[in-house]
Amino acid sequence: MRMHFSLQTTICLVASACGRSVAAQADYTNYVNVFMGTTGGGNRFPGVVAAPFAMVKLGPDVQSGTTDAYSGYLPSGNIWGFSMMHESGTGGAPKYGVVSQMPVVGNVSNPLADLSQGRAAADQGQIGYYKSSLTSGVTVELAAMEHAGLYQYSFPSGSSSSVVVDVSHVLPSFRGLGWEQHYSGGNFTYSSDGHYEGSGTYNNGWNLSPDWTIYFCGRFSQQPSSMKTFKGTGTTLSSYDSTPSVSGTERVGGVFTFTQTNLTSRVGISFISSSKACENLDREIQESTSLQSLMNNAKSKWNAQVLSKVQVSGASDADLQLLYSSLLGMFLIPSNRTGENPGWSSAEPYYDDSFTLWDTHRCHTALFHILEPVAYEEFIRSLIDIWRHDGFMSDARSSNYNGRVQGGSNQDNVLADAYVKGVRGAINWQDGFSAMQTDAEETPPNNHDPKAPDSSTKEGRGALPDWLKYGYITPAFTRAVSRAVEYSTNDFGLYQVASGLGNSADAQKYLTRSRNWRNHWNPAATSNNHSGFVVPRLANGSFVAQDPLGCGGCYWGDAYYEDNPWVYSLNAIHDVYTMKKFIGGDDKFVDRINKLWDLKIFNAGNEPSFTSPYLYNFVKGKQYMSVQRSRDIGKLYNSGAAGLPGNSDAGAMESNILWQMIGLYPMTGQTTFLVLSPWFPQLSIDLGNGRRLEITTTGGNKDSAYYVQSLKVNGENWTKAWVTYQDVFASGGTMEFVLGSTPADWATDDLPPSPASGDL
Repeated sequence: MRMHFSLQTTICLVASACGRSVAAQADYTNYVNVFMGTTGGGNRFPGVVAAPFAMVKLGPDVQSGTTDAYSGYLPSGNIWGFSMMHESGTGGAPKYGVVSQMPVVGNVSNPLADLSQGRAAADQGQIGYYKSSLTSGVTVELAAMEHAGLYQYSFPSGSSSSVVVDVSHVLPSFRGLGWEQHYSGGNFTYSSDGHYEGSGTYNNGWNLSPDWTIYFCGRFSQQPSSMKTFKGTGTTLSSYDSTPSVSGTERVGGVFTFTQTNLTSRVGISFISSSKACENLDREIQESTSLQSLMNNAKSKWNAQVLSKVQVSGASDADLQLLYSSLLGMFLIPSNRTGENPGWSSAEPYYDDSFTLWDTHRCHTALFHILEPVAYEEFIRSLIDIWRHDGFMSDARSSNYNGRVQGGSNQDNVLADAYVKGVRGAINWQDGFSAMQTDAEETPPNNHDPKAPDSSTKEGRGALPDWLKYGYITPAFTRAVSRAVEYSTNDFGLYQVASGLGNSADAQKYLTRSRNWRNHWNPAATSNNHSGFVVPRLANGSFVAQDPLGCGGCYWGDAYYEDNPWVYSLNAIHDVYTMKKFIGGDDKFVDRINKLWDLKIFNAGNEPSFTSPYLYNFVKGKQYMSVQRSRDIGKLYNSGAAGLPGNSDAGAMESNILWQMIGLYPMTGQTTFLVLSPWFPQLSIDLGNGRRLEITTTGGNKDSAYYVQSLKVNGENWTKAWVTYQDVFASGGTMEFVLGSTPADWATDDLPPSPASGDL
């Protein structure tokens, strides 16, 4: 695979050094490896995404035995189509892989047969461009706009050229968990001018969605010498002839054959209608539009909207590649589908493919807000509008359908984070709070998920009956303990917004409920010289015996989801002082965090662990330990194909390493950022409207002399191991670090706030 990098080793930041115009004109895409995180479980999508949040994600679909291709891509195996829609960095089961076409050398005798091809060379890619060379001799090059894609084919000379459009094409899952997608039916029509239209209907996938439909419209650069439609089941044809239209629940599609060996195919998609798909195509990619112009357009948009927002100097090529490749991975999804919502008519923005806020609320959405504030406000408005029309906001959503909720209603955390940081614009915050209250007070109908049949996994808080009745969650509900910890943080989010809106009664109620995680704390639970862990609790109030190092399968049917009591006992980040007290004071608290590494519990690729390494900042004199953990985590990343320590999870993993580079870490739902240690001598973040955060380091280096010796914030000596959003982001600011090779006791002032802890 090709990594398209420039030889430039630094990007100018300071005007006196090289002029701001140089920095403004830099092509940061030269540092992006689109294949970062595509192997080793990262599941990132390497294909063409023409702009942040683009609806079209055009790339290859690869089959390799019984391996799930979550983003369509696998590094080895045969390509069996190139499709218009994909997710990025998700797990569970693949979603989309629809509106596909496959080039075939020669005439096609059976379009329902396996037409897949191996690759003659490794795929190549950069922002706005993707290339596959097939063993059949066909070269496929891809480019796109937000709602349309361009396929450029080069066939071997001396044979006819065919393109098969298979409406039934959808990414499969082989895990046997009941999460595989299904094709329900479709229609396909071609016209005498060679253009075609149609739609496909699909269902299921990881979010268990019912039938949903995508429409398409395609045009070729050459008039076909032959056009046929087909219908059949499996690989058995029931019709294959020149009839210009087919439809039904059988597999349907069309085959176009050409005498030319070089041709392009333009395809538009829409969730509204095939005529809207044609409109999208004709507006975005005309017959004269070149692949190169689309590449240039994509690079321009990514540079302007995301990549140029972060500028550094003094960085190695490897770190620049990691920085800008991570920024790409952060903004591939969600998908901006404003104007493409088939569910309701609204003047509000509409975003889909939030997959999932359980993954992204811890650190992704806080950086989303800082780097893309306009889109972030739109995203918040979209969440609220989904509540207006669907009844609940979405913790996860794809194909215009909510699901699946893994823990709490973490959209509440996201709204709270936006509110306390002053995000207003066109957001109706009274509606926003009402949407949050729906999560907090209304039990969603059970969608009877086979993996967790006790309550809804579609939306809201399925275990709410226990939460309201007992103030904790009994084993009658799956994931009882991890849900309880998350419900506490969700209720803290409601407290934050209610307080800001002047609703004192609700604020007090939800602040009290935010402390209910304490009801799962069993001081008698012991493990490795530590006492006190969150454990399951029965309706009669008794605790269930629980080995804090165990969690069963750590999955849907267990008391803890994707981690164990050691980790979840440190997850009430709004109530850290109480955690410290329960654990036994500062020394025990530090040792409790240390044990995550000593006992090999900590997993940098798993979101419940994300904040734990930086809780040392809540103990005076221990900020350096957060820095050390931060640097250790940084070593697990690189910009290569296996460069992520776990599933990208819609960019959650990439946002985590970006915060390490910046030298701060967000406490979601609060204005607090914990101070770590920046990677670069100079880093500048464009905050919009002429505001910037300028971060500098002197006296040290990223790899060996990274401990904070002193810090100035906005020119003033700073002796706290935390800053607030207002300090450095609201109006911009400066942070001047002095670094060294040994720890220094510099953070002697107040500890970070623990707003739910009261007078503890």
